[in-house]
Formats: sequence, structure tokens, C-alpha cells
Amino acid sequence: MDSPLYHLALLGDPPEQARAEIEQEIAKAIQAFGLRLGHEISWTLNETDFRPDERRCSAAIFFCAPHVREGHLQDFLHRGIPILPVASALNRVTEEVPPLLRPFNCLGYDITGPVRTATALLECAGLLPRQRRVFVSYRRDEARAAALQLFDELSARLFEVFLDTHGIAPADDFQSMLWHKLCDSDVLLMLDTPNYFESRWTNAEFGRALAKGISVLRVGWPDATPSRRTETVSRVELIGEEIDIVSGSLAPEAVQRICLQLEGVRSQSHAVRHKSLVSRVRNHIERIQGEVIGVGRHKAIYIRLPMDKDIIGYPVVGVPTSRTLHDAAINAAGKSVAVVYDPVGISRDWLDHLNWLGKQVSEARWVTIDEAGWIFADWEPQA
Repeated sequence: MDSPLYHLALLGDPPEQARAEIEQEIAKAIQAFGLRLGHEISWTLNETDFRPDERRCSAAIFFCAPHVREGHLQDFLHRGIPILPVASALNRVTEEVPPLLRPFNCLGYDITGPVRTATALLECAGLLPRQRRVFVSYRRDEARAAALQLFDELSARLFEVFLDTHGIAPADDFQSMLWHKLCDSDVLLMLDTPNYFESRWTNAEFGRALAKGISVLRVGWPDATPSRRTETVSRVELIGEEIDIVSGSLAPEAVQRICLQLEGVRSQSHAVRHKSLVSRVRNHIERIQGEVIGVGRHKAIYIRLPMDKDIIGYPVVGVPTSRTLHDAAINAAGKSVAVVYDPVGISRDWLDHLNWLGKQVSEARWVTIDEAGWIFADWEPQA
């Protein structure tokens, strides 16, 4: 592999036992994805060496590092890299956490321990099972066997896979739910068979993925002529020997190659979409003369509005749910909270549900990304 798919770091001066415990927990957790620490996932222990690719998911822990060079830290914060400040105990935050990170919700290792600390880091890098979502786009009459095969393999790697034959209940509005599921995916896995673009629905799935900023991985059948529309997307090319002419299933080596490339495309897609949301929030905040301090635990954006009003914004890559609102309210520990999301493509019924839910919950508010500056300019917590 040329470069890591994800970038993680444990920076500062953690006790040796804590470092070993956290590293062990992360390595164990990512095994279920078929990934390895130090290979597909980089593991850095020095802030001067932590130079994550902006097109990949990344996150870092700062542990017991009160005197870290602020230049490095400022760079990480400005780039929107999630930073988790950790102290040996909560009553030692002032002594052990850099001043720039003290506005964040800090972790006390005496309480969280290695499992919860590792989980918090993995969440910030988009590496929890519930964050890994892929949409399979294919023509049933040409690639059904391969689609089912990839569904099984990706599910085994703890992806949440949407396949039209598995993901929509019979009573649901099929097309509305199809677009809803697409909006909640990190990657469109396109099985490009000879007549892929001849179908209205696969054609629309491809186009709407691009419109939503969702990355596409094209898996090209050997007898399919690539469309010019796919020139800029990632691709895996199959050869004739890798497709069983009777069953239509793929050779195991081809499946493994697809899954590994999908992991890389997924990391890039998730990172770019999250960074885009953070950048758009930053632009809105700076336009009204506020400041984005940085991104912390749960990918929360720490915001300082004019008149020294501090709020926490939770950007949602995908479709927000009631759990999103609940977690934001709980994790913010009494601070003013906004859940920021892009409503384009989300089903009308779901948006109505979100609006109703928002009226019932006083601890947190929904904010659409296009209205963020307008809403934050006159921000008051809900009564």
C-alpha cells in the first residue's frame, strides 16, 4: 500500500502504560475492519511527525502535554483535525492540558480508561461501525450476484451496506427512501456493467452522489466501455477471469481488491465531507465576526460567537437522527448546542420528523448549513 488510509496520533507525554493500553485497544478494534495499525492506519507518537493527509480521516489525542508547541497545535486546530485533550485525572486538566485545548471537553484517563479513550479517538476518525456506510448501485439483470457477494463481504467488515433488495421495507416510499439512504452513505459503489447508464435509476444514483459530494468507486466489468462521466472517480478494473460466467460471482481476490480500495475511497469521502461542513461553518462564523476554536471530541466544533457567547456545533455527515440530537445534548454538558446538517436529498417525512423533534428538545437545536450564519447571528438557547 502506497500510503495509509487513516491517520491517528497519540501525542504529548502519556505514561508508558497508558500509551500501550490505548494502542492495544485501537489495534484490537480495527481488526474487525480488516485494518492494521501502522499499515492501513498510521500511528504517530510525535506532533512534529504528525502530518496527516487532508484527504484522509484523521484524529489525535493530546495526553499530559501542557507545554506542547502552540504552532503545531494551532495548525491542527485550523485544519479542523479533531483533537482529544486527555489528562491523567480531571482535577489535573489545568496542569496537564495546553491552554488552547482547555475550552474543549477534556477526558480524565482515570475515569475513561483505555477502552473509552480509544473509542473516542476512533469516533473522531470515522472508525466506528455505525459510521461506515456504503451504497451499492447496480443493475439487477447484470450484476445481482456480484452485488450480493459484495454486500456480504462488506457487512463482514462492519460496513453498513445499502442494497435495494435489503434496505427498504415493502411499505416504504421506495424512491424517497432510496435518495435518503444515498445521502446517508460515504461511498457509492458503482458496479459498471455494459448497460449501467441505460437505467434511469442507476444513472440518477450516480449523478446525485456527485451532487451530494459522495465519492464514487467504479468497479468496471471487462466488457463495459467506461463513460466519460466516470473519468474523475476512483476505479477498480475487473478482468474476464475474475467473473464466473455461469453464476456472475466475483473471484475472491477481486472482492478483496475492491474492499481495500473502497476503504480508501471511504476515508477520503468522509474526510472531505466533514472538512467541507467545518469549513462552511467557519465561513459563516467568521462572516458574523465570531471564531471557530477547533474540533474536539465527537467531532464537535467549538465556536465563540460575538459578545463571547460559546456554543458547540455538531456537524452531521449524512442524515441526522434522534440519537444525533440526544448525543449532542448529553455530550455538551450543559453548553449551548447546535446540530448542523445539510438537508438536500433527505426525505420530506424525515425532515418533518426532525422539525417536530427539535420542538420537543430544549437542550439542542437543529441548524441547516445554509442558514448557519443567519441563525448564529442571533443565537439564544431554546427555552
